[in-house]
Amino acid sequence: MAMRRVPVYLHASDPISYAGVAGQLRPRPEIRLLGSDETNQADVGLAVVDGVDNEALRVLRELRCAGVPRLVMVATRIDEADLGPIVEVGVSGLIRRGDATPDRLVTVITSAVQGEGSVPPDLLGHLLSQVGRLQRQVLGPRGWTFSGLTEREIDVLRLVADGFDTAEIALKLSYSERTVKNVLHDVTARLHLRNRTHAVAYALRHGLI
Repeated sequence: MAMRRVPVYLHASDPISYAGVAGQLRPRPEIRLLGSDETNQADVGLAVVDGVDNEALRVLRELRCAGVPRLVMVATRIDEADLGPIVEVGVSGLIRRGDATPDRLVTVITSAVQGEGSVPPDLLGHLLSQVGRLQRQVLGPRGWTFSGLTEREIDVLRLVADGFDTAEIALKLSYSERTVKNVLHDVTARLHLRNRTHAVAYALRHGLI
């Protein structure tokens, strides 16, 4: 059975960079490099830029708005201050240009398709620190987690997954039955799920409970 080639839309800040990266990717059997008018077919948008400036972020936002589901960035200069804007715009793979060998490019692109992120090792600690700070300062005080569920919603879904009914969940968590029903309704409505069973399946599939 033939390997599925990942359709990649390539943007570069200058023609020489485009030619260099395109020349690395075209021979690879894992990659299908798209033309300039084929953005709508891309599984991955690959942006090759000098630094993380307003122009680079604009390009990435345009790719996202065009419906490209995964973004990978190759940049000459990346430092810890760039991580926030990069994550905010939705980049899942990040490579320094000096590390962008053909094999490394293909690895990061295929990882992005599989929903896995890639960050230069020396920046990973800074990224985790920023994530922790966001959780403590922004999400935590509002009762939210990175999963998009509140701690209360997670507690309720765990008990549903364990087979408890509404009355039993209310008793265990010291809530009213109405509160439990409201929590489940909010989760299913917000995440466009059909019922509590679908909500539990969603939470399990995403590692939330």
